[in-house]
Amino acid sequence: MKVALLTRYGTIGASSRVRATQFAGALESFGLVCIPFPLLSGRYLSARYSGRRVPLEVAKCYAKRLSDIRQARACDLIWIEKELLPFLPAQVELSLLRGRPYVVDLDDAIFHNYDRSNSALVRRWLGRKIDVLMKHARLVTVGNDYLRARAVDAGAPRVELIPSAVDLAFYPSETASSRRGLWGRALRVVWIGSPSTVKYLDLVSGPLQALASRFAVELKVIGAEAPTWAGVAAVSIPWSVDSEADDIAACDIGIMPLVDSPWERGKCGYKLIQYMACGLPVIASPVGANVEIVSEGSDGMLAANDEQWQSALLALAENAVLRREMGVRGRAKVEALYSVQAIAPRMARLLREAGS
Repeated sequence: MKVALLTRYGTIGASSRVRATQFAGALESFGLVCIPFPLLSGRYLSARYSGRRVPLEVAKCYAKRLSDIRQARACDLIWIEKELLPFLPAQVELSLLRGRPYVVDLDDAIFHNYDRSNSALVRRWLGRKIDVLMKHARLVTVGNDYLRARAVDAGAPRVELIPSAVDLAFYPSETASSRRGLWGRALRVVWIGSPSTVKYLDLVSGPLQALASRFAVELKVIGAEAPTWAGVAAVSIPWSVDSEADDIAACDIGIMPLVDSPWERGKCGYKLIQYMACGLPVIASPVGANVEIVSEGSDGMLAANDEQWQSALLALAENAVLRREMGVRGRAKVEALYSVQAIAPRMARLLREAGS
């Protein structure tokens, strides 16, 4: 069975890699041949992260997507990450698909780009775009309950929750350190993300500064420029698919602060899964998939305000045994529930059923 992967990005785009392309190898063992057709180029993504607009590059990407859709139609099933062509109406996309069976995958509340847009015109003409695409899909896969509720309300015929996952081949068990003593060095707190999401770290500036008044603290920021806060030593680490697991595993606590708003409720907690795969205890805002991933007091802690963040950070900073035990339980959870190896058999069955 041939499956066309119409992803948003290539392999350097986290959402496309995590939700689709990293499954390709595993799905082949179940008789599914996945053919990737990314929409946006690496050149576009680099420009976006540097704050530059590249309209000509976007136009080229859209033109290529139209050609890719013609090729994708020769496959047995089309697997769409979010949508085919952002900011074009659903009816345009449905006409391009022309009745071919397709699957829609959501790991973000992408529909809020339209139904909560500042533009009345966008809200009027595109506010229900993603709902229409989901309604006509053979299958909609989502990363959390917030997204599932939207897909069900849209009338999607079948909705399945597929959590984001890591490939254990890149997170071997030896990466998850079993020793969490500080041995005279600073406590390393890690956050991984992109330039567009590093703003969330401002939510924990106060708690981290309070912690740094009692302990030597080093904040590792992977994939974005680290903030400059008084008393907190912060280090920026360039993101690399080859080094991210080792960079995370060299730390002691993984954090994921978020504001509680509709867009953030659609997030799927991938960085928490990465931290856990590396054997780190986690602290997260109780938003979106975070509350589904973190078992309070077992593999991590949920913190909704400054006081709770400060308390959680202090508890883990003071107790190496607690950090180690939480890290071990988190790693076991990832192996069982949040790994490509655990999810691929179910994914293969769902895709095969959608394409039949």
